[in-house]
Amino acid sequence: MSQTETMVEVTSPPKDLAPPPQEQQQQQQEQRHRGWEGNESSTLLVVATLIIALTYQIGTNPPGGFWQEDANGHEAGSPIMRDKHRKRYWLFMTAAWVGFGDSMLLTLWLLTGAPVNSRRVRWSFVVAYSSLQLTYITAMHGTSLVMDLLTWAGIMFVLFLVIGFEKNERNKLGSRCLSIFENRRLVNPF
Repeated sequence: MSQTETMVEVTSPPKDLAPPPQEQQQQQQEQRHRGWEGNESSTLLVVATLIIALTYQIGTNPPGGFWQEDANGHEAGSPIMRDKHRKRYWLFMTAAWVGFGDSMLLTLWLLTGAPVNSRRVRWSFVVAYSSLQLTYITAMHGTSLVMDLLTWAGIMFVLFLVIGFEKNERNKLGSRCLSIFENRRLVNPF
């Protein structure tokens, strides 16, 4: 054997270990369509840790910052948002606290070995994620609090539909909604 033949033999992967291209494509498609059930606890643990870090940061540094000096009835070190937009500030802080606490709970569930498909893991994720969204929404001063809460409720509803049901329950719900829609279309054509 020459040296080039030896190099080819060493660097080429064994044919027995590499799955055929059709199997590789099928495995990739299955991984893409796993849904919530396909998540690993380590992935969710990273997401929970990121939510903890974000909610901690925004809780300790609210939008607008802090008053720098005692003047005009303001105390140095007090949040500006609390003095200028009191209701928005308390909604913001409540969402940050709930997101922080629930992310800690999610981390606890995952570290103690709770199954990813369990309701407590799924709902802890939904509450933590939606609380993070609510803190972002309330940090923007351009909308009313009612609009902020309606947006948050819409996010909760979508998360409920996506994560709240098992895969077969989602299929049943989808087919029920489709049959209701088709029945209405037959009865009422507009």
